[in-house]
Amino acid sequence: MVRVLIAEDMHMLRKALVALLEFEPDIEVVAEFSSGTDILPRARELRPDVAVLDIDLPGMDGLTAAAELHTALPECRTMMLTSLGRPGNLRRALAAHVSGFLLKDSSPDKLSDAIRAVAKGERVIDPQLALAALDDGPQPLTPRELEVLRLASEGAESAQIAATLFLSVGTVRNYLTSAVTKLNGRNRVDAIRIAREAGWI
Repeated sequence: MVRVLIAEDMHMLRKALVALLEFEPDIEVVAEFSSGTDILPRARELRPDVAVLDIDLPGMDGLTAAAELHTALPECRTMMLTSLGRPGNLRRALAAHVSGFLLKDSSPDKLSDAIRAVAKGERVIDPQLALAALDDGPQPLTPRELEVLRLASEGAESAQIAATLFLSVGTVRNYLTSAVTKLNGRNRVDAIRIAREAGWI
């Protein structure tokens, strides 16, 4: 019997997933949540075999929860179920040691088969998403440009970034301008959005 934990903030979708999986004779849903903050404490208590997580959860996003689960309960494998089929999300998921990555419009059979495969230690990735990630191209920013953009994405102003990285304010502005140019962004906010969607920050 594969014991499954589900975290999905859309109530109707979560209930539909639970109902679908309960039709499977070898899968048991042991817990369901709408928030990411509940995942780790309950997983420690219930010891599920597979955690099926939405990427965009309130409290703690699914990728952060997946990384924490991998550290605290490496025997619990995680599978992301998302409507956000962006290559950057797949890269971030793989970095968080996620075993499966499926889009929400996958068929119910595909979902239950993927859960069984992930429980056995296999990796299951939506093929269209895998191809998109391969076609996505290399990350164009230098490590310093990425670091400056990441700090800017957290709300730091140029002076704060300069103090944190021991740089002049002018140098920080140059790095930000370079990052915006390389990413073909309209401005700093747009460059941050592009880098986030690609999974670079």
